[in-house]
Amino acid sequence: MLARYRFWLLAAAVTLILPATLSSGTLATEVLVYALAVLGCNLLLGYTGLLSFGQGIFFGLGSYTLGILLTRTSLPMPVAVIAAIVLGALIAAVVGSFAIRQKGTYFVMLTLACAQMFYFVAYTATDWTGGDNGLLDIPRKSLTVGDQTLIPLTTPWQYYTFVAVIFLIVFAVLLRVADSVFGRTLLAIRDNETRAAAIGYHVKTFKLVAFAISGAVTALAGALHALMTGIAPLSNIEYHTSEMILVMTVIGGTGNLFASVLGAAFYVLAADWLSTLWPRWLLLLGLLLIAVSLFMHRGLWGVGESLWYRLGGKRRDADGDAAEPSKLDTQGDPT
Repeated sequence: MLARYRFWLLAAAVTLILPATLSSGTLATEVLVYALAVLGCNLLLGYTGLLSFGQGIFFGLGSYTLGILLTRTSLPMPVAVIAAIVLGALIAAVVGSFAIRQKGTYFVMLTLACAQMFYFVAYTATDWTGGDNGLLDIPRKSLTVGDQTLIPLTTPWQYYTFVAVIFLIVFAVLLRVADSVFGRTLLAIRDNETRAAAIGYHVKTFKLVAFAISGAVTALAGALHALMTGIAPLSNIEYHTSEMILVMTVIGGTGNLFASVLGAAFYVLAADWLSTLWPRWLLLLGLLLIAVSLFMHRGLWGVGESLWYRLGGKRRDADGDAAEPSKLDTQGDPT
């Protein structure tokens, strides 16, 4: 039973470890927010084989949607978050319907072009987005019923608890998606799209649904980020945000949802630490990416998994059981 929920338990452990090891509630919240965004990206890249440079579109849309609704209407915060999720899914479906018409380099170029288009729309629509200054003074009110406060969100750690609960719920839902027939079909499309189409699967429909789910989760991350900072900056919808989300996905490892958490945590915490050491910390991050590309093709998760199986194989050999590490290395979880 525990083996079935091991990845969710690992994710829950991360949400408990962060408060115990970090002094900043905002930094801990940032880890989970970007972990959500990377989960959405991993569903496209790791499970469907789609390298999208458009994830910043949905992240930024989530921030702007929540910010506009909370600053210009009297809608409660949960309704604004749900609206951001729905809009993220709809826009992702529209972007995906155009992008999936092409493959390979042309698909990447289409998603990058869409990202640039949405960026310039946000840049010029200053009455709605604030333009270069961003959308400011986004309120973060506690969840109340009448005069009774149900969930306080005043302090950074109170907001972290709120985000952690949402993160664990979304992680559990995506695990179910990945383990379902739909998720297995996405893997089949990733491995051999032609064969998947030949046996009767409507490949474009599966890709479009994956795009919509990814957009919804990424927009949720953007909305939570806007609540965390109190602003929806223009940088949230820049293509640099798409690059950053992709980098986190590659560092953690594709094709495994918990790897997304590792990639986001490593990037955010390493960036925070390196920025205190050297203003040009991105150069060090670039060297790290080169090392990942050359020596860690499966990311941090792949390295940890290989070490686990090798150590486990050695222990079993010491106990007299014939279990070769080389064979165990090929038995990674398909999730």
